[in-house]
Amino acid sequence: QVQLVESGGALVQPGGSLRLSCAASGIIFSIYAMNWYRQAPGKQRELVATITPGGTKTYEDSVKGRFTISRDNAKNTMYLQMNSLKPEDTAVYFCNAQHSRGYWGQGTQVTVSS
Repeated sequence: QVQLVESGGALVQPGGSLRLSCAASGIIFSIYAMNWYRQAPGKQRELVATITPGGTKTYEDSVKGRFTISRDNAKNTMYLQMNSLKPEDTAVYFCNAQHSRGYWGQGTQVTVSS
């Protein structure tokens, strides 16, 4: 059974930092492209960052220079380091694993507010 479990979401003040984690099981983690998506209230889910099996990273324009995606294949875990957080980063953040088919986690809430 495939499981993706996100953690690390919290309430943080503007300018603060958080690190999200996504722990995967039931898949050969190293061959999957891994993605972070987010969905804010009333908005569509959007792709935030991607890391390929080879380690290539891409980011949505609004998070470039602030967010860093990484993966540890030995731990079957992906991370999202989020710095200089803004209120508009408030959303539920979802982990996605993509190969021949895709899998999703349940999401973790990030709220940026003073």
